[in-house]
Formats: sequence, structure tokens, C-alpha cells
Amino acid sequence: MGSLEGKIALVTGAARGIGRATALALAEEGARVGLSDILEEVRNVSQEINKKGGRSCYANFDVSDEAAVGEGVDRIKKELGPINILVNNAGIYTNVKEVRKMPKENWEREIAINLTGAFLCIKAVLEDMIEQKWGRIINISSVAGKMGWYGVCSYAASKAGLLGLTKTVALEHGRDGITCNAVLPGLIKTKAYDLFREEVRKRILNRIPSREAGNPEDIANVVAFLASEKARYINGAELDVSAGAGLFTF
Repeated sequence: MGSLEGKIALVTGAARGIGRATALALAEEGARVGLSDILEEVRNVSQEINKKGGRSCYANFDVSDEAAVGEGVDRIKKELGPINILVNNAGIYTNVKEVRKMPKENWEREIAINLTGAFLCIKAVLEDMIEQKWGRIINISSVAGKMGWYGVCSYAASKAGLLGLTKTVALEHGRDGITCNAVLPGLIKTKAYDLFREEVRKRILNRIPSREAGNPEDIANVVAFLASEKARYINGAELDVSAGAGLFTF
């Protein structure tokens, strides 16, 4: 029996990368997994879980749209039951520009998806978690939110905002049996990784002691642990999963 048998999870941004890997990891541990994404290919991930003997469904919605979030969560609840694990992974990384060159529209869109989207999804599932007296909320932030990142001001700001949201939810709902933690990935081989110019990628890799980028599964394994009963005494934490990217290296 897996560590998440009988639990019901919602993973946002589940079509690719970290979201897909996380959905598969939670399903492997026995959770029923609801998936969301604006991309139609999220259906393929749901089908993959079901073919492996798990139970999954999906809903296409934009996490920055409150009405759409409510409808999507309701659809997943009707199919799987009340959600007690939420993984806020949906995020975008649209423009590599310095602050003075960043268009306001790009700033607003990244904040809307990466930060407001997490807030709306948390709101949509909290009442059920409180009623169950058990919940796990895991926000996928970034080391960029902790230490900044040249040329990605809106992304870094949105991910820093997630850290404040994480700690506030942890404070407000610790007595309800709910934990809320943040995972801070470093350089991970996803679609965003491919957006970096080669020289930028090399510069980031040179900050990592092992000089290697991580895989989505490296993050998914940490999320699966935080979602389990083994992590019951971890709350309001920031888990750096960057292979030491924030260390001083030569």
C-alpha cells in the first residue's frame, strides 16, 4: 500500500514537466489524482495514470480565473471526491528582460498565473480540508524567489510572493490539520529550461556544485514526501531542491 492510499490530490499545471512528474508520483503512492492545465495534453497524463491502474481525471482551466477554478475543482470533486492534497505547480515564464525593459503586461500575467492562481486554488479547496481536518498544500516556488534572478523580475517576484502565501496559510490553518509548504526548485530540465540562452544556462550551471540540472522527478519525489503523513510535522517550510545553487561556488 502506498503512503497516499485513500487521498485525493489536485495538481495544477500537470500537462508537462514538474506537474506531470508530480501527478505520476502521487498516483504511484496510491492517491487519486485530479489534473488541471490549459493545455489539452493534460488528458494524456490522466490516461497514463488510469492505464497504470490508478484513478485520475482532469479539467482544463486557467488558474487566474476564479470562476473557472471553482468550476474545475467542482468537476474533479464530483469525479474523485473532496480534495485533501493540493500542488500549486501552474506557472509561466514568459520573458527574460531586465526590470527597465519588462512590459507591464508580462509582469501582470506572470503574477496572475504564478501567485494569484495559487491563492485562488487554495481558496477553492480549503473548506473541504478544514472539514476533513487534514490537508496538504504544496506550492512550487523557485530559488529565484529566494535569491533573485537576473532578467526575470516578474517570475522572481511571483515566486517570492508564494513564500509569503505559504507561511500565512501555514499559520492560519495549522490547527485544522493542514500543512502548507513550499518547494524551491533550481535549474530543472523543463520547457522553461529550453527558454534560456546557452550562455545564461552555462552561467546558472556554474553556480551549482555538481554542474548539472535536475529532472522533474527530483521535485516530484519531494512533493510526494510532503504530501504524506511522514511530513506531518513540517509546516511553513521552504525546501530548497537546487543541488546547492545558492551556495558560494568557484
